[in-house]
Order: sequence, then C-alpha cells, then structure tokens
Amino acid sequence: MADYDLTTPKGRRRAYLDYIFKDHAFLRLRFSNAHAVSEELYRANQPWPFQLEDWKARGIRTVMNLRGGFDASFYALEKDACARLGLNLVDFTITSREVPSRARVHGAKALFDSLEYPALMHCKSGADRAGIMSVLYLHFRKGVPIREALAQLSLKYLHVKAGKTGVLDYTFERYLAEGEPAGQTFLEWVDSPAYDPDAIKADFRSNMWGRALTETLLRRE
Repeated sequence: MADYDLTTPKGRRRAYLDYIFKDHAFLRLRFSNAHAVSEELYRANQPWPFQLEDWKARGIRTVMNLRGGFDASFYALEKDACARLGLNLVDFTITSREVPSRARVHGAKALFDSLEYPALMHCKSGADRAGIMSVLYLHFRKGVPIREALAQLSLKYLHVKAGKTGVLDYTFERYLAEGEPAGQTFLEWVDSPAYDPDAIKADFRSNMWGRALTETLLRRE
C-alpha cells in the first residue's frame, strides 16, 4: 500500500492514474452494471469513490469486495472512501475461473448470515464473481432453488457462459444433474465426495469464441 499513500497529493494522484488506466476505471465512470439482487443486496462492478457516496446516500451500510487485490490502487481508494463515509468494508475473495472450494461455499453462507444490510457487493466487472455470489446469496439466505437462482449468471449481467468463466455455471449444472436428482440439498452435495473442485473444473469445456471474448477482448479478471 506504500505506493498509494493517499495522505499525500502525489500518492493520491498515483493511485488514481493507476486506477483509471490499469484497472480500466474510465470504462466505469458512467456504467456500473448495478442490479438489485433483493431488497437488501445489490451487485455492481468496481465502484468509484464518488459512486460509493451515492450508494451511501441510498442507504447502503456494507460494501463487499470480491476481488482481493489488497495491494492494488482500487483497494486503496475503496478502503479510504469507505472509512471516510462510515461504510463497512468486507473482503471475500472469490475467483471467476475456478470451482469454489467447500470452505469457500461455507464461507459465503456464513458471510450472508452475518452481513450488516443493506449491502453492495462487487467484483471488477460485476458479471462473474458477483454472479456466483448472487446465486449463493439467493439460495442460502432467501431459499431460492439453485435452478432459479442460476439466472444471476447470465448475459443480462454481462456474464459469458461460453468462456472460461462458464465453469461457474457448470458447477451448479453438475449439482442439478447429480445432486438434486439424488435428493441432496446443494450444501449436502458440496459436502459429499462427489464434489471435487479439481475434477469438476477438468470436466468443463469452454469454446473458442467464448475464450476469445472473455480472455482477449474483455480481458476479464
């Protein structure tokens, strides 16, 4: 965090320049990919500090960072803005190209049970990591069946199922094909020997145009 010492004009300027160009924040000035998941939870792409002010004015109490990036410019600016605005900043790192571990699934359930709502959760684009967490939130906290909650991973939110990020959809599809017919709840399936994140990922196949879109054109994180 030393490179982004926001107590000095030089450090703040350095952070914003990195944020605008390397984190592609210029693309998010007028587009936040923001959607209500429920009456208490919203999802979006990486918010600017001024956008966090707007969310605060709308009643948000907690901001959930799904990206990690604790030495990055976006995190320095976000942490500073949340402290200034009196918002709770919660970090829950999840990836967009991996099958979540059992610990990560249980961690998400515990997190949604303990958050101070209303809350905003975000990744970089608001498409993939925000998508899988929206599915888990709706299922664990609101009791929505996985089949229905899976709509949170769709092109409506800029999620591309055909790319490598489609492994997130595939994880839930495996449950619907294996666990649900066997009468298992999603969590029971995750806790069973059938849930092997490495094997599930190895079975997943993305296609060429999907990879070109997510990895080359969009350069999804």
